[in-house]
Amino acid sequence: MTVPVEPTDPDHLVTSLVRLLTVEQQGENTFIGHPRKGGVGRVFGGQVIAQALQAAQAAAPDGMETHSLHAYFLRGGKEGPEIDYAIARDFDGRSFANRRVVASQTEKGGNRHPILNLIASFQRPEEGLEHDDYVMPEIAPPEDLPCDMELRGRFIEEMGDVSEQQRAMMLQPRPIEMRTVGKLHWMNSDKKPPRAHSWFRTVAPLPDDPAIHRAIIAYASDMTLLGTSALPHGLSWARGELKGASLDHAIWFHRPARADEWLLYATDSPWSGGGRGFNRGRIFDREGRLVASVAQEGVVRRARR
Repeated sequence: MTVPVEPTDPDHLVTSLVRLLTVEQQGENTFIGHPRKGGVGRVFGGQVIAQALQAAQAAAPDGMETHSLHAYFLRGGKEGPEIDYAIARDFDGRSFANRRVVASQTEKGGNRHPILNLIASFQRPEEGLEHDDYVMPEIAPPEDLPCDMELRGRFIEEMGDVSEQQRAMMLQPRPIEMRTVGKLHWMNSDKKPPRAHSWFRTVAPLPDDPAIHRAIIAYASDMTLLGTSALPHGLSWARGELKGASLDHAIWFHRPARADEWLLYATDSPWSGGGRGFNRGRIFDREGRLVASVAQEGVVRRARR
């Protein structure tokens, strides 16, 4: 039987991403997240965060917007089964509200296992004291940098002997384009300071729905972040030198931004040790305004040969 091939044009890729991150409501406080078509192995953590956020946003009071989320990964999710999202409406105030989300999957034997806990806080927009105390990194604009697909192609050629599965995974068209300054951990074997800079945006326009833009920024915020703590050690997941997994993930949304316009993701890792790496991220728009801040700790271990 011939397996249908998914179109890879930009519009279809982005439409598929929006569909992936759009959860289906089953009851007042229950939602289902559908799996990625053709996905294998472990579910990408950014997908679970974004789907959980979408469930929380769908259950939030009218007129309130997400200003922060805090998530803990409990165990790796599996591609294929749907993910259930259960909502607890812990608090509804005049200015703020809170939604707690438990993401879980049911295995073949019928056992249900939680894979992520997420708490999202919402605020009714208001005027307030304002200040900025940051400097956007001075780096090349995205137009002057190679796209990530070009870098992946070069990496595959440099590696030489790779499996067809690994080649297909590395060269698979993606709905989010990244353009990186220098080399990220997976393409770098030299020890370098734990700092990285990547521009990202969807490869086609998105709907004018602030909720989906926040969800996609949350999705993309799990890209490149944990690998920043591997940069000082010259080790790579792609070369089988490292094992790792996210433990927690936090995002603070400072101002509205479009995920279909270039955003700069500046990451750094001030510490690693004890089998863990701590990473921070700042997301800027093209005007140099701070859009969001991110923090994550994850397992980072040298792979045993």
